[in-house]
Order: sequence, then structure tokens, then C-alpha cells
Amino acid sequence: MSDSKNIPEVSLIRFLRHSTNIVKNPLPFHHRNFETKGDTFRLNIGFANSVIFSRDAGLLEYVLQKNQRNYTKTEIQTKDLSKYVGHGLLTSEGEHWKKQRKLIQPAFHKKQLQNLLGSIRTAILAEFEKIEAGKAIDIFPIFNDLAFQVVVKSLFSSAASQEDINRLQYITEAAQKMLVRELRQPYLRWWFRASGKIDKYLELTAESRRILKGIVNERKASSKRYGDLLDMLLEAKYDDGSFMDDEQLIDEILILFVAGHETTSNALSFISQLLAHHPEWQQRILGECNSNKAKELMEIVTSSPIAQQVIEEGMRLYPPAYFIDRVNLEQDEFQGMQFEPGSNLLFSVYEIHRHPELWDAPDEFKPERFKDGGRQYSSQYFPFGAGPRKCIGNNFAMFEMIIAVQELILRYKILPVSSEIELKPLITLKPNNAVLRFQERE
Repeated sequence: MSDSKNIPEVSLIRFLRHSTNIVKNPLPFHHRNFETKGDTFRLNIGFANSVIFSRDAGLLEYVLQKNQRNYTKTEIQTKDLSKYVGHGLLTSEGEHWKKQRKLIQPAFHKKQLQNLLGSIRTAILAEFEKIEAGKAIDIFPIFNDLAFQVVVKSLFSSAASQEDINRLQYITEAAQKMLVRELRQPYLRWWFRASGKIDKYLELTAESRRILKGIVNERKASSKRYGDLLDMLLEAKYDDGSFMDDEQLIDEILILFVAGHETTSNALSFISQLLAHHPEWQQRILGECNSNKAKELMEIVTSSPIAQQVIEEGMRLYPPAYFIDRVNLEQDEFQGMQFEPGSNLLFSVYEIHRHPELWDAPDEFKPERFKDGGRQYSSQYFPFGAGPRKCIGNNFAMFEMIIAVQELILRYKILPVSSEIELKPLITLKPNNAVLRFQERE
């Protein structure tokens, strides 16, 4: 039975015929369907299972903001992802989400983030020491380590050992790869369960929880205050005066690992490649850096329009969170399309950000389009989502990326090795073969 009306369909046979390519990279398959079926279509992925794909920016704005009360996250996050990372902000819904959001929000206010900027910059500079000038290197592993270290240092200061950090990073990334297989090959889920593959990764996530619990217990036993995110989370109180219990605290920390390092490392890798192909923007950032030398870090990250334009444009072309999922609670209608209760909607942010009817020269790198800020694009630009569920760490991510881009440009000229920027879409939009060459500045 159809879960929608007036929406074109893509058959199960077509889905299965292209399943091998979809596992590798689903974006071309979806793009062809958008081009032939229109901005919204229904993809049949099982005999009684379907997903409504859309690149309609107006529909996404309606779902995330105008009628957001009728839409919740799908089981991709509330069930599939949550079994690996628990029920933190990203994976929770309803009253539990509201309670957690209210509790955690103050930790991400700009005033609080100001205290973390020095640690963020120190972590970034330490990772840039790994860059070997003159050699062609894949920059993604460096940015991946950088972003994870920034999250760890912001959370724990120096409380976590390098061995624990490495293990947490490995488990976070391994669990994500398993989840991708589950989502892209739903017809093999029975095998993943029967063969014990899922249990293997659940055991890994249990190990990460044990590591984190040890760090939390050490901090609780210590009388020293570090002013990091862990301190803020431990001191945060609900309306009734109670604190988060350890299990909920660990859920929130795991969410910060997943959401806090994954998206930033991807974005920085794509932005570096774009800058390699557009050296004129490297020069503009360098000039901005030189004019900001006497300023405090907080003033720098809030008054660097050139770097911010480059980052905004990078996330337009390569949005790390390249899809947004929702399911409607009650029957709904939007511009003639009828959605039965329980319809699974998957919005392609990647397609919306390149829609030819929404953007001038949509496939070109033009940071100047953001010179007046991104407010004029608020109804078609969703790098951090929108509405009440907009990413709580958007300021944290922007500050981190501004510091990283500026410190990189201060030290190196970035040179391209390949003419193509390759994609590896997993849970987030990752780069593939992000090979660049770096030349030290004199």
C-alpha cells in the first residue's frame, strides 16, 4: 500500500538492480531519480517498505520549522544509530530530548566556548605538525585526528590517555562503518544479526562506554576543575536540581564524538581541496590573518568574514550532514503531496545545496555569495539543519574551522594534486583520496 499520494515512484526492481553501486555511492542514483522524477519521489526498498526522497527546500523548511511538531527523526537515528551511541541529543525525541537540550545548551553558548578556544587552537597546531611539506599527502587522516583531538581536549582537557583516545576513535569509526552497511543493504540485516556481526560491534561500543566511565569517575574523584565541557556537563542541573546520571552523561559524550569530529573533519578536508584549486582565496585569507594578528582568539573567530565565506561555501558544495531524515506523526499535505502517517522522508541536503533553481552557478566555488552572511539563504541552506533541532554545536564547529583554516594558510600554500574532488558518502559525506601538496610559507 502506498504511503503517499501524488508522488512519483521508483520501483524495487530498479533499486535492487543498482544496489551494488548504491552501497558504494548512492548520490548518482538519487540524482538521476531527481532529474527524471522531480524534486520528490518515493523509492521502494522492500515489498512493503519505502522512503520518500526530496530535494524540495520548501518541504524541508516546512518539516524542520513550520510544522516541526508533526515530525520526528526516523529509526535511522532513534533506533539504528542509538544502539551504538545511546540516547543522547542526536538520537532522542520528545520530552527526553527537550530536557537534555535545555540542560546542555548553556555549555555551547559563545561565552562558554571562549574558554575552550585556546585548547582548540593547541590541538589544531599539534596535528598540523604531522604535515610533511613538499610531499603529496592525504589530508583527511590529519583532519580526522585533528577534529577528534579537538573534541577530546574540549571535553576532557588532559584527562584521557592517548591509548584511550586512539581506542575511542577506532570504535567510533568502526561502528559507523557497520551502520552504513546495515542502512545500505537492508536486505542483509538478517545475516548481520545471525552471523554475529552486529553483536561484535555492540561489544566494541560497550568497551568505549567502559573507557568513558573510567574518565568520568576519575574526574568526579578529583577536586580540580578544568573548565572543560566535562566539567560543565557534570555541573549542569535539571529544573528539579538533579544532575545527569552516568549512563546519560556517557550517551551525550558518545554523541559529541560522532557529531563533533566526523562532520568537521569532512568539511575541513573538502575546504582544503577547494582552496588548493582556488589560490586567490588562500591569499585573501592570508591577508585577513595578517590584519587579525593583534586580536584575541574570540575576536578573530567572530570577525573573519573571508574565512567564514570560504567555510560556508565549502559546506554548501559538500555538506557533511548530507541528508536529513524525518517521519510524520499525523497525516500531512504540502503543495498537493499527501503524506500518510508514518511516511519516511529523507531530504538530500547535497541536492538542495546544488539545486539550479535555488543557486546561481550551483556547482561553482563562489564564497562571495556569502559576503552578506547566510541569512538570505536560510530557506535553502542547511549545513547544520534548522529549527529546534538545529545542531547544538554549530558555533563550536565554526570557531574550530575558522581557526584551523587560518592556521593552515598562515603556515602553508596548498597545492592540488588531482583535478577532481572525490566523494565517499557514508553516514556523513566523506572525502575520498583528498591528496594535496603543502609548501611552507617563507
